[in-house]
Amino acid sequence: MRGIVVAALCVVTFTLAGCTHRKLKQMGPVALFKAAKHDLADYDYNAAIKSFQQVTAVFPFTPQARQAQVDLIYAYYRAGQRDSARDAIKTFIRQHPASPVVAYAYYMQGLVDFPSRANPIERLFGAHLSARPPHDVRKSFAAFRTVVTRYPDSPYAHDAYQRMIFLRDRLASYNVDVARYYLQRGAYVASARRARTVIEDYQGAPAVKQALAIMILSYERLGLTTLADQARRVYAVNFKGHVAHVAAATQPAWWRFW
Repeated sequence: MRGIVVAALCVVTFTLAGCTHRKLKQMGPVALFKAAKHDLADYDYNAAIKSFQQVTAVFPFTPQARQAQVDLIYAYYRAGQRDSARDAIKTFIRQHPASPVVAYAYYMQGLVDFPSRANPIERLFGAHLSARPPHDVRKSFAAFRTVVTRYPDSPYAHDAYQRMIFLRDRLASYNVDVARYYLQRGAYVASARRARTVIEDYQGAPAVKQALAIMILSYERLGLTTLADQARRVYAVNFKGHVAHVAAATQPAWWRFW
């Protein structure tokens, strides 16, 4: 008896699926794609995702299907389905490596991994987002760099470059936090190395000033006076003054004591 019920349910399911497929076929790729774009314009991202998926599944070799692949990336991103957006981006780049739209795909990849803003609790306590592990930040930076270097004439290159500057500053601040952590625990070799990383890899970032201060103090505590003096001279040339804030640069923000 149970087997008969299961078989009947399977028949009903396949029948409904067949009816849906026929209905979509009757609509055609143009009408279905327009419906998906209408849902996207109305901010109904879940409905748009479903319709775009139907376009690519039912009419896979049409121009609308190819455009639906692109629009799916944006719909996933706006719906907060970041893993699905990443998969859609990888699929599009793999299938259309020579397409001019690839610049957009890389730009969206950067947006998907772009760091979020502080939540209300973090804003209340003045939390430094730079202290968060920067795995996604690095991926976002790499994607935007691809846009800027490979597609400099694309309409996304300017915004990608501006975002790269922001991410550079975020990565530099994170490394300064790590260097400060090592310094406070007496790991002076590690703090000097991490501070040097900031200076060499993130030139122009505001955190370079703190990195130099941490490097000077690390060298002094290691007894490496020659290197400390060299770092002081670099500081004097670039920041016009002596390192009066070295000790302050080693102190964590007050909220970290909570």
